Amino acid sequence: MADKSGQGVVAAFGQSLKTLRTRAGMEREELGKRLGYSPSTIASFEQGRRIPPPRAIDRFDEVLDAGGLLKLWKEQLEKAQYPVFFQGMAELEKRAIEQLAYDTLVVNGLLQTEEYMRALLSNRRPPLDPETIEQRVTARLARQDIFDRRPEPLLSFVMCESVLRRKFGGKEVLRGQLEQLLLIGRRRNVELQVMPLDSEENSGVDGPFTVITREDGKRFVYVEAQDTSALETDPKQAVLAAARYGIIRSQALTPRESLEFIEKLLGEL
Repeated sequence: MADKSGQGVVAAFGQSLKTLRTRAGMEREELGKRLGYSPSTIASFEQGRRIPPPRAIDRFDEVLDAGGLLKLWKEQLEKAQYPVFFQGMAELEKRAIEQLAYDTLVVNGLLQTEEYMRALLSNRRPPLDPETIEQRVTARLARQDIFDRRPEPLLSFVMCESVLRRKFGGKEVLRGQLEQLLLIGRRRNVELQVMPLDSEENSGVDGPFTVITREDGKRFVYVEAQDTSALETDPKQAVLAAARYGIIRSQALTPRESLEFIEKLLGEL
């Protein structure tokens, strides 16, 4: 597992799961059948190579009559599934009422299809092992629950045109990704905009960033690059970043123009 910080937590949960399964006199095959997993997947959970989703943890607890012992791990495991540099942001995202994201390299994680995620993660160097890729895909998909949260948070995304033209994983992966953008871009709590390459004005010259507003009204600025990140808590910097984002948004295509632009790109594939 590449994300070493959570390895101890995941390994400890796996050992607890194995101990409770053994105490219940159950083979991996039987436990897997009850939850819809193969014996090899159960082994991956027990050996700390994979993190089960929250619902699976609840079912493990019930089936093994653990009395809530396994459920106690859920919060720590949720945190452990993210890389160290993203854990703070993941926690903020769960409490966001507004999120503003400007992206210049890849499609924002909240908007990615599973195929696009796998293509990106497979391109990492040094390579990520298969278990880490699965862990990150699961975590990234779980983050997309934000679109169905109630009350709905306000979500705005501005991305450079170049992001929409990169064929990570091939033409079909990009096609699926553009189709997903069109679907998400029509949600009433989402504004999706494109910054054209031929635009002479772009105040996002310093690179990608995200401004996130928590339910208590406090704002944060998140910046990520090369497996490192910065989470700025200074209110002044957050105000400036939000103002900068507003300027970037005014320089980009409107949401309607952006969806039309994506449809045009899709037609060219």
